[in-house]
Amino acid sequence: MPEGYCVKCKAKKEIVDAVEEVMKNGRKAIKGRCPTCGTVMFKILGGKATPPPPATGGTPPGGAPGAANPAS
Repeated sequence: MPEGYCVKCKAKKEIVDAVEEVMKNGRKAIKGRCPTCGTVMFKILGGKATPPPPATGGTPPGGAPGAANPAS
């Protein structure tokens, strides 16, 4: 079980009903409840979430195939 800090109890406790989430900025976090008082606990994990692998068979990076490159 992940451990976090409860601001209401002012102590480190295990997070109950923990669910891993991805925040807007791409970081992973764990959200759950305090086992004593029921307050929502939130712990930010280190590192960014891994992006999904690119789909194969699509257009190559840089635009449509065969398009002229105006920068060159």
